Amino acid sequence: MKWKDVRDIAIALAEKYPEVDPLKVNFVDLHNYVVGLDGFDDDHGHGGEKVLEAIQATWIDEAE
Repeated sequence: MKWKDVRDIAIALAEKYPEVDPLKVNFVDLHNYVVGLDGFDDDHGHGGEKVLEAIQATWIDEAE
């Protein structure tokens, strides 16, 4: 997965962290969750605020 794979990342987060409320995750923790996913293979430095916002919003949708 790459940073651009927002939906795939959100699904993987929802599956790996079902006990985590995505509304309460700060961006530092979210970044760490994403780069720690199995299959994530992208430059860790490219996970900026905009992409993290998109991932968080999609994760919230997946969790509902």
